[in-house]
Amino acid sequence: MTIKDTPEEWEIRSTEIPFRGNKTSVRTDEVVMPDGTVVKRDYQVHPGSVAVLALDDEDRVLVLRQYRHPVRHKLWEIPAGLLDVPGENPLHAAQRELYEEAHVKAEDWRVLTDVYTTAGGCDEAVRIFLARELSEAEGERFQVEDEEADMELGRVSVADLVRGVLAGDLHNNCLVVGVLSLVAARNADGLDGLDALRPAQAPWPARPFEI
Repeated sequence: MTIKDTPEEWEIRSTEIPFRGNKTSVRTDEVVMPDGTVVKRDYQVHPGSVAVLALDDEDRVLVLRQYRHPVRHKLWEIPAGLLDVPGENPLHAAQRELYEEAHVKAEDWRVLTDVYTTAGGCDEAVRIFLARELSEAEGERFQVEDEEADMELGRVSVADLVRGVLAGDLHNNCLVVGVLSLVAARNADGLDGLDALRPAQAPWPARPFEI
């Protein structure tokens, strides 16, 4: 049996947008079920995101700690951000986020994994990159504001992050998925470790873009 997600779209009888926010909105669709009944489905419409698992030469991951109001926590995360423009190249967005949040650049980029963060209630798609060969970025640091003004930066070993994930101490979606995907890629049978990861410009059907 082939295990692969496949695109499919059920009939929508009507749709409305009861709320529009600065970056996201809420949409209500009337969807026809397989037995012919029609039900309402509410979900958040999201532009999409990118995240960067930046790995240095000492096998440490660049992480940041930031307040997240919806969950009332300060979470350890990896650099991430929205796709600001429809059709934006996700690699360019990831490079921008790594620069803005950590003032770091990377020479080697791969696609680590693609995920839907909460497919039952939001259409957000995230592409998580692996970035290696890190160095300090040139130029002035990006001026942060709001929650980012209180952000802490650090570098933590992959082993310590795995322990934190499995202990239930780390909860950020992109950090958890990224770190465990990194370990899985290293240990995958029949593959050449991280060199077998997809190239940085690999197609992304969830958020199509032009190179």
